Amino acid sequence: MGSSMRGSARSLVVFVAGVMALAGCTNSAPAPQQPAPESSDALAGEGVPSVVPQPEDITRLGDDVAVRGKVEVVVDPLVDRQTQDLARRVFDLAGADEVVVRPPGAPAGDAALRVRIGERTSPTVVKGLQEARMGAPVPMEREAYVLAVRPDADAEVFIGASDPAGAYYGVQTLRQLITPGRVAGVGVLDRPAMPLRGAIEGFYGPPWTHQERMDQLAFYGDVKLNTYVYAPKDDPYHREKWREPYPEQELGEVRDLIRQAGAHHVKFTFALSPGGSICYSDPRDFQAVQAKLQAMYDEGVRDFSLPLDDISYTRWNCAGDERVYGRPSEGAAGRAQADLLNRVQREFVDTHPGVAPLQFVPTEYSDVDDSAYKSAIREVLDPRVLVMWTGDGVIPRQITKADAQKAAAVWGREVFLWDNYPVNDFNGSRGRIMLGSYDKRERGLSDQLAGDVVNPMNQAAASKVVEIGAADFAWNDEDFDPQRAWRAAAEYLAGERLAGDEPGLQADPATVEALLVFFDLEHMAPVANGSAWLPPAPELSRRLDAFHAAWAGGDRQAAARDLRAYAQLIADAPERIRSGAPQDFVTDTSHWLAATDQWGQALLATTAGLEARAAGDESLARARFDEARWAVDAAKRIRSTTAEVRPAGQVLVADGVLDTFLAQAPGMR
Repeated sequence: MGSSMRGSARSLVVFVAGVMALAGCTNSAPAPQQPAPESSDALAGEGVPSVVPQPEDITRLGDDVAVRGKVEVVVDPLVDRQTQDLARRVFDLAGADEVVVRPPGAPAGDAALRVRIGERTSPTVVKGLQEARMGAPVPMEREAYVLAVRPDADAEVFIGASDPAGAYYGVQTLRQLITPGRVAGVGVLDRPAMPLRGAIEGFYGPPWTHQERMDQLAFYGDVKLNTYVYAPKDDPYHREKWREPYPEQELGEVRDLIRQAGAHHVKFTFALSPGGSICYSDPRDFQAVQAKLQAMYDEGVRDFSLPLDDISYTRWNCAGDERVYGRPSEGAAGRAQADLLNRVQREFVDTHPGVAPLQFVPTEYSDVDDSAYKSAIREVLDPRVLVMWTGDGVIPRQITKADAQKAAAVWGREVFLWDNYPVNDFNGSRGRIMLGSYDKRERGLSDQLAGDVVNPMNQAAASKVVEIGAADFAWNDEDFDPQRAWRAAAEYLAGERLAGDEPGLQADPATVEALLVFFDLEHMAPVANGSAWLPPAPELSRRLDAFHAAWAGGDRQAAARDLRAYAQLIADAPERIRSGAPQDFVTDTSHWLAATDQWGQALLATTAGLEARAAGDESLARARFDEARWAVDAAKRIRSTTAEVRPAGQVLVADGVLDTFLAQAPGMR
């Protein structure tokens, strides 16, 4: 599990002057340890680039290295085709005249910059890291990498990894170290805190399209998410028709997703949800489960889940289950489910090479209270099966280490977090799009969890805002900063795009600013009853508080003038986003952008009315307040539809903050 691999704090991370002189010399005496470089936080002011997810260690090695002329990329067999293609596109965009990718041993060319990507223990990589005064543990953990940009007369870039995913992630970090014409002279030593990081498509309502799923899988590779759980409630062959094989057209789309996931180092996890109709004691139903999993195995799937959520355990689906397990009860349901899962683990997972331990969503998937159901699972279920858990509630207010420890105790194992954020398919989320920060998740959870997957929104592209925060947290929760990750999401969406839809090298500052203003307006996140666990519009609230203080202090013209400046940012944000953000994000948020147009105009008119009142022109003030009311009425008429999100309703923008201020402002004297 991830907690044991990472260890305490950063005790396993060492930087050394030299490591092994030759590949495979693991018994050689290590060179003396050098002092660890300063942390990335300490060097932030010295030009260390921002990388998302936040690396475990990043340090400045020297000046930036020019990217010009010909770039030669030498790759080991470890480096797969998609990683090679990504490296080529990155250097093309950086301004190289020519990028040549070749294996070791081929004749060297006359390149202006050489890049070496390969095995951590490759002699050339070892030597290059030594000369750059970089080192790393040998062997490295899965998905880990070490990167060094050697900024001397013979400038070179080295990336060492122990597996193909680590090499791919090293190039994803290299992408963020490059600006047009140069690559930052830094060293990076990096590894994930959690072994499973990603998203579970497990919401109700309008499904993602096939193209949206394909785009999500490519995006997961960009931000080092490695898990996608295919569990769409709308797919009848996942749930209602679980016994039936996929028709060829639907199977073809699943094949596309499996290939796309593999190309971006994402585990495509196939979920089958038979709980609504399965007869646990009927061997034919077990054979149907096996047949469905076998069909996916034959297509290349190696990760499987059996969600048994959102079903009843107060009744059986067949008389045979009552004969075997007794009258329906929590404990009887737990025993029946554990028997099914144990058979799948032993008779399918254990007999199929390469298959990861089975994943399972229990019927009681939230809270930390013990029960007859949990007790039955704890006592009977194979300890290898991963149990998913949503926190202290279906929609948790926070996720703490203490609660994760309690959950581990009642389930008898580390739990795998199913984080129901930013999902917006419940009544309490009516009218909302979740663009807040990934917050209230306690640092150090990587020591308690088997992994972290978020349940996104019906709006796939808009879900990337929170998914980026979750990626940052799951990769390096000890250094996680919600605000940093939130800004990184705006920068990702405001960036130019590479061929293949990877993010480009530079983000447009005006679009970043507009997105952050818009994110703030849609920051509020509710629990099931609609009350907030993330507050609404925190930046706008701060500015309104400052306005009220200045107005009450007597400097009314200045108070209104300062508020008008931010009101203008709100009013301008939708058009800036429409022109600068990806089209799929614009489409997902179109109703909320349209409502922001109106709310922004209402705030501008209100500040103009307050300025007029401060200047003694009450007639003009009343006219401006009337304009504001018309804009508010127009905003309130904008609604989402059930074809876009469930439940549909009036589109909400900074509700409880902006609407309250606009209603009260005309009465301010």
